[in-house]
Amino acid sequence: MNRFRAWLRWVPPAVLTIVLLPAWVLFLSGGMRAVYGFVTLITAGQVLAPLALLTLIVHAIRKHRFSRPMQATLALALLALWPALWGFGLLTMTFPYDLDESKPSVTVRLPSNETLRVAWGGDQAATNYHAFTPDQRWAYDLVVEPAMHGSEQLEEYGCYGTPVVAPVSARVHYSTDGAPDHRPGEVSMDLSNPVGNVVVLALETGTYLMIAHLQPGSVLVKAGDQVTEGEPIGACGNSGNTSEPHIHIHHQRQDPRNRPINFSEGLPLYFRDHDGPPGLCGNTRSLGLEGQSQEGRS
Repeated sequence: MNRFRAWLRWVPPAVLTIVLLPAWVLFLSGGMRAVYGFVTLITAGQVLAPLALLTLIVHAIRKHRFSRPMQATLALALLALWPALWGFGLLTMTFPYDLDESKPSVTVRLPSNETLRVAWGGDQAATNYHAFTPDQRWAYDLVVEPAMHGSEQLEEYGCYGTPVVAPVSARVHYSTDGAPDHRPGEVSMDLSNPVGNVVVLALETGTYLMIAHLQPGSVLVKAGDQVTEGEPIGACGNSGNTSEPHIHIHHQRQDPRNRPINFSEGLPLYFRDHDGPPGLCGNTRSLGLEGQSQEGRS
């Protein structure tokens, strides 16, 4: 009986190991396996880790000791808590993709004729807060000056109402409209509809380009429409989970229509025909179509 109890004490660290080790292996393996690992790590951290820590506290109070199994459980629970924080945007790490192995990439024109500033973009967490998520690994948030000043008035943002154009000739996979603009200057926390009003293009590569946070009533295209590169598709707004008017754009492998956010494989997205070389651009950089004025460059 005593031996059985001794083995029973090792069940919590064994369960944590059985869950965490495969999840980390998947997370570091790339492709959709990495997405499954990402979701598993966050879920385990938010469910198993608090449960294990609560059990430890109760056991320590009752038994007045801290055995080796309890020490192992504590170490594994603390390790599991790190991914749990990713779900809240804390202590994040860059999603582990090999840029050379992530295909297909697409190269498109800018989604506006205005000079755009990259508020967030590129493949590093320091310049792109999206970079820790699977589907938005190479997403961009693009603004028009004046921007990022904290005003609560939509009209005081240069991007608000700016025409958004198709970055590439493609078929409209689906679009949505009618979601309201939120007051800027603070994160809206609209988690029920984080993308807001959106146009999703089905590309020849079999992948999808998402343009989000459009102004309500501005969306000009519907599912099945064929759009030409540079054709207006809507206007910049502040719908969805956002803090100020901007154009969000990202490229992903899976159809986003029937998948929850953070449950698809993001793919590289490059811009061409602007004032610099094509590539993944970090934040604070200004982008304008060739031949346009570049006044107010950051």
